[in-house]
Amino acid sequence: MPCDKILLFDGRFFTALGVPGDMAIGDVFTVDGCSELHYVDTGMYDTAEYGAVYILDTDRPALIDTGIGTRYENILDALDEVGIAREELSYILPTHAHLDHAGGTGYLAEACPNATVLTHEIGVPHLIDPERLVAGTKAAVESQWEYYAEPKPVPEDRIEGLSDGDEIDCGNHTLAVHHAPGHAPHQVMFHDRANDALFTGDAAGIWIPSIETIRQTSPPSNFDLEACLADIETIREIDPDVLCFGHFGPREYDEALLDEYERILEEWVADIQNARAELGDDEAVIERFVERSEMAEAWSERKASAEERLNVRGVLAYLDQQ
Repeated sequence: MPCDKILLFDGRFFTALGVPGDMAIGDVFTVDGCSELHYVDTGMYDTAEYGAVYILDTDRPALIDTGIGTRYENILDALDEVGIAREELSYILPTHAHLDHAGGTGYLAEACPNATVLTHEIGVPHLIDPERLVAGTKAAVESQWEYYAEPKPVPEDRIEGLSDGDEIDCGNHTLAVHHAPGHAPHQVMFHDRANDALFTGDAAGIWIPSIETIRQTSPPSNFDLEACLADIETIREIDPDVLCFGHFGPREYDEALLDEYERILEEWVADIQNARAELGDDEAVIERFVERSEMAEAWSERKASAEERLNVRGVLAYLDQQ
């Protein structure tokens, strides 16, 4: 397996089997078995092992994803630690325009004056003028908005749009772009062919290393079950060695993991559809799933409840469109 060890920024060590050990909080770690690839835990939502940003230390260095804007200085510190001068960064690559992946883009672009922002063409206008994106995010995340920084607009001359089939030249690495619209129409995955590592954004769900669990992500307003299942099939076709989750961290690719995520998604939507038919009230449906959440074991009670609300609301919106 290419990544038999995984080093985590939040202060723990995991082998591919998820066995913890003691490490120092605040360090930057490499993805073992993957050339020139590092990542940091951004401390998103004040929750460890939730938000990852990847650093590709190539001839033309790249950041993959940017966090929610808060604590973006940690990402800049990570560049310093890896040895990439801010003027040397070539690319800032949000996998999609949701602010937990793109909220720090404007801050990082300002700090790294020679970096070009590349994201799916649908997302480009939202990062140039984030007003609608902010309004939609506030409606989606509700009380979690307090964790976000107001995003800075990306200058129009600093950003370019991507589409399926594009390639990003990082010098000694090439990133192939794959559209993955199930989670959001502006989502792409980046395949680092040299490492055979796939940066999945949210297309492969949420990986929780502390309890070795894969979990659904189905936020409003663009979650689409059929498109999500198609995205899983795209990952199968790429057949990478390593999956680099935005939430959270790298993991060796396993066909069974994708099979499990496919099953989870289908059952998740079916369970919410059945609960709506039974209860006849969407708020009651949301509360049922919030009360049943078991994720406080991995995250805080508040974060677990907020995630449940967000993801149930996304499925309810999807069902309204069927």
